[in-house]
Amino acid sequence: MSIYDEKPWLALYDAGQPAEIVPEFTDALVMFRAAVARAPQAPAILYFDGRISYAELDRLSDGLAGYLAAHGFGAGDRLAVYLQNVPQFVIAILGAWKAGGIAVAVNPMNRAREIGILFADCTPKAVVCHDTTFEETVGALEPGLRPQIVLTTSALAFQTRNDRRLFAATRRVACAGTVDFEAAIAAGGALPPAPSYKPDDIAFLVYTSGTTGVPKGAMNTHGNVTFNAQTYRDWIGLGEGAPILGIAPLFHITGLIGHIAAAFITASPLILAYRFEPGVMLDAIEEHKAAFTIGAITAFIAMMNHPDAAPAKLASMTRIYSGGAPIPPSVVTAFRETFGHYIHNGYGLTETNSPTHVVPLSREAPVDPASGALSIGVPAYNTISWICDDEGRELPVGEVGEIVSQGPMIVPGYWNKPDKTAEAIRNGRFHTGDVGFMDKDGWFYLVDRKKDMINAAGYKVWPREVEDVLYTHPAVREAAVVGVADSYRGETVKAVISLRPGTSATQEEIIAFCKERMAAYKYPRTVEIIDDLPKTVTGKILRRELRG
Repeated sequence: MSIYDEKPWLALYDAGQPAEIVPEFTDALVMFRAAVARAPQAPAILYFDGRISYAELDRLSDGLAGYLAAHGFGAGDRLAVYLQNVPQFVIAILGAWKAGGIAVAVNPMNRAREIGILFADCTPKAVVCHDTTFEETVGALEPGLRPQIVLTTSALAFQTRNDRRLFAATRRVACAGTVDFEAAIAAGGALPPAPSYKPDDIAFLVYTSGTTGVPKGAMNTHGNVTFNAQTYRDWIGLGEGAPILGIAPLFHITGLIGHIAAAFITASPLILAYRFEPGVMLDAIEEHKAAFTIGAITAFIAMMNHPDAAPAKLASMTRIYSGGAPIPPSVVTAFRETFGHYIHNGYGLTETNSPTHVVPLSREAPVDPASGALSIGVPAYNTISWICDDEGRELPVGEVGEIVSQGPMIVPGYWNKPDKTAEAIRNGRFHTGDVGFMDKDGWFYLVDRKKDMINAAGYKVWPREVEDVLYTHPAVREAAVVGVADSYRGETVKAVISLRPGTSATQEEIIAFCKERMAAYKYPRTVEIIDDLPKTVTGKILRRELRG
């Protein structure tokens, strides 16, 4: 018997919290309809000064489903949702499900080439996109790649405030050869027979970022979605009707599950604000009294460094979680000093339908004294995790290896990619590609991505450890560490940073600061200072763009 069979992390669960839960809902559409039944007039979406109730959201998505069905969209067909954080995103996924189909979440930052790759893979019958980007994206596709049904919509719809911080230059655009989204809903059509989904039917195709190759469509099932929605509700203790801030992009797995699905299972309002802008987010929290959110640590850093940052802005928040990337302990401390709130950690991937590991709400994550890593938490309900070597063998406590997980949140595979599926999911265990370790008490720690490890003269350097030290410097706002070619050492450590407003630092000062705090082979030999670090739309810093 291994230490993992003994499950030492069970002792870390909140008092009285079970190790396993029984899924309450069979599919995501049933979960949504339960919210409509018990809270029809409660707000489902708050979008600036706009408000959509659960009953209205039900009617709007009925109209879309009827239109889709009337135009040939049926069971198993794919609807590509190529939108920012707008109400139409939620309406679209519900319309797809009601018509018997699958929603494909598409990054709104993707351009025509990237859209073409995705559409060639999943062959959507329909797409919903913004009118302002249609001509240069979906409209630029070759005819064979363009979906049969093309609906365009404006980010200005469903609200009247037109916040100039986001919409100063935005105008509604007429798109030839497309149908207006709201007009399609109004036209409607006869609703198809209500679908009855099984837990292993696909709810979403969610594409990986493609940082290691061609993006892969993770097949997130209805069972995955409803299980992890329940994990959010029960583990974090989300109250019925407590407003959820949509800080993460809705196309991302965090937005789909930690925002949309979590709102459905609790009949809560989802607060949307088109895209992330720190001042807008601070105002939205204050105006709509958001109680919970989960997002990238870079978003919280941006809010913390905004001129309007003050405890009053986040007074309504009772639960704040972050995940998706290692979190520097110093940032958690600084955030609490700014707003009075502790950021709880969580961990998951597209292929795990959001969380597999979560810090219990009543606890603060420990910091490993040797590596300085902040724990990502303990395995959530019905989950078991291991630390394994490259051959999949379980490693002892404290040893660094790949994080491997198994549970009802793991997707069955990738769309049209059986070889990639077999490589990542072996005997029901998902091999994450993330490197970490478990301590003797059962806390798990994320070290870094396998592919980001730096080999400096034979020594392993994990970028996260260097970044954690950089974040303790009072002038550093954001930091990323990469390996660059070196004729003598093979690779050497390079740091790229941005500075907090009103501060200054030189490259020499930063190097000296790190040299005093870490082994000689770890500290950065070169430092580049830039205004802003490149990021994905989800807020992850793009190390690959900094290696040049």
